[in-house]
Amino acid sequence: MKRRSFIQSAGLSIGMLAVLQNKGFANMLTQTPYKMTLLRKDVGIFTEQGGTIGWMANKEGIVVVDSQFANTVPHLIEDLKKKSERPFKYLINTHHHGDHTGGNIAFKGVVEHVIGHANCLINQRATALAQKSENKQLFADTVFNDQWKTKVGSQGIHAQYFGAGHTNGDAIIHFEDANIAHMGDLMFNRRFPFIDRTAGANIQNWIKVLEKTISKFDSDTLFIFGHALDPEKVTGNKDDIKAMQNFLEKLLLYVGKEKAAGKSKEEILKATSIPGAEDYKGQGLARSLTAAYDELS
Repeated sequence: MKRRSFIQSAGLSIGMLAVLQNKGFANMLTQTPYKMTLLRKDVGIFTEQGGTIGWMANKEGIVVVDSQFANTVPHLIEDLKKKSERPFKYLINTHHHGDHTGGNIAFKGVVEHVIGHANCLINQRATALAQKSENKQLFADTVFNDQWKTKVGSQGIHAQYFGAGHTNGDAIIHFEDANIAHMGDLMFNRRFPFIDRTAGANIQNWIKVLEKTISKFDSDTLFIFGHALDPEKVTGNKDDIKAMQNFLEKLLLYVGKEKAAGKSKEEILKATSIPGAEDYKGQGLARSLTAAYDELS
C-alpha cells in the first residue's frame, strides 16, 4: 500500500509540474482579480466588484471617484501608490449605495477629503444607522447642493447635480482636462437598472437628468458608467446615454399602458423585456417595473 501511495503521489506531482509549466495556466494563476485601465490624460478606471471606480493620478495628487467595497479598494490604493508619490487629495462619492461607498473606510487616514452631494451623505448616514454599521463608514466631510469644483494640477474637477434620478443624491463627476465624466449609477449600460425609490429615485426626472447630461457635454466626452451588462463596456458615449434614456421612457410608457388596460401589478411584473428597448437585458427587470408602477400610482 505504501508503494502504491508513493507512485500515486509521484504521478500527481509530475502531472502538476506539467500543468504549471503550461504558460496559459501559469498566467491564469498570476492574474489579479481586478483591472486598472488608463483612459486618457492621467484618468482611468478600476474594476473588480461593485460600481466602477474612476481615478486620476498626476504630479500634484490623486483623486478617486467611488470606492466599491472594503475588501476590493485596497487593491486600487496600493496600485495608485505605485503610480504616484503624491497625496490622495479627494475621494468623491457619486451616491451612497454600498457598492460605491463600502470601501470608503479604507481611505481613513489616507485621503485628505471625502466629497459628496448633501443627499448622498443623508442617505449614507441613514443606511448606516439602520444597519448599525456607522463604525464601518467614512462619511463625506465636504458636501454640495448644485456643484463643487476644484483643481489638482492641470486637471479641473467638477461635480454636478442635475436632480433626482437613480436616487436623490447622484452626482456626475467631470475631469475637465481629460473630458471624462463619471456617471455613477445614473448609467446602467444595457442592463436593467436599480431604481431606489426609498432613496428618492424618480424615473421621470431621471430622463430629464440624462437630457441635461446630453446637452451639457460634447461629442468628445468619454463617460464612465456605474454598471454594464457587458463588464468590458463600462465606458461609452452619448449614444449609450440616449439608449438609457430611451429605456426609462419606454419603461414608463409600457407600465402606463398596461395599467390603463386594467392589468394588475402582478401581471405587469411578468414582462421579460420592454417594447422598444429590447437592448436592455439581464436580471432585475421586475425591480424596474415595480419602481415604475409605484411611481405612476
